[in-house]
Amino acid sequence: LPEVPTMAVEKVFVYNNTSIVQDEILAHRLGLIPIRADPRLFEYRNQGDEEGTEIDTLQFQLKIKCSRNPQAAKESSDPNELYFNHKVYSKHMTWVPLGNQTDLFPDADFRPVHDDILIALLRPGQEIDVLMHCVKGIGKDHAKFSPVATASYRLLPDITLLQPIEDEAAELLQKCFSPGVIEIQNIKGKKVARVANARLDTFSREVFRHEGLKNLVRLARVRNHYIFSVESTGILPPDVLVSEAIKILMGKCQRFLNELDSVPME
Repeated sequence: LPEVPTMAVEKVFVYNNTSIVQDEILAHRLGLIPIRADPRLFEYRNQGDEEGTEIDTLQFQLKIKCSRNPQAAKESSDPNELYFNHKVYSKHMTWVPLGNQTDLFPDADFRPVHDDILIALLRPGQEIDVLMHCVKGIGKDHAKFSPVATASYRLLPDITLLQPIEDEAAELLQKCFSPGVIEIQNIKGKKVARVANARLDTFSREVFRHEGLKNLVRLARVRNHYIFSVESTGILPPDVLVSEAIKILMGKCQRFLNELDSVPME
């Protein structure tokens, strides 16, 4: 969450903003838009550098103006019919290459991860004209740099049926668990329950509310089996996020070992 780097909007140069959204709020909203750009292609910008370079900065422009639709029906009250460009979306952000970035990244498609992120609403005559500088950073410095939406883990559920459960009791047992956990098989004309996929269970403990079932099932967890769930914001795929996080952890361990080796033993 806090240390896998990404590219995000750091500086916003406002040339014109006549919308009702204040400059500071607009800059904050732009900063939180995830940018589809591989951070491994860029360097960290040095502190104090006012001008970005092609190796540490991505530049985007947002220039849009709202106008009336002369073809709109007079009785219409729908803004989508009355105005052009009255909704400012992330798709209106365009990449402006810096230096020789066109040659460095000939196949690049730097853009927001999602095109339909609403930035502001405009009315006729209002416009937004800003230039943005995206830099490389980590979530420890600001949440906008975090490429992970959520990261969590749980132990693998272990469900054991202590004795055969059949017919109506089997159907009731199936309803006590998440879909796919309990399967009902037809054996010699009888409906028999069995554990199909314990991994899908959410540990609702619903089964213990039923007197006829609570002593027939044992719920436990496999103590050395962890299920990690990583949800990406779309900047990098989850498998890349996990591998990059492991590399960072390995680097920390190596630095710690180097520190231990450098301390003289008494």
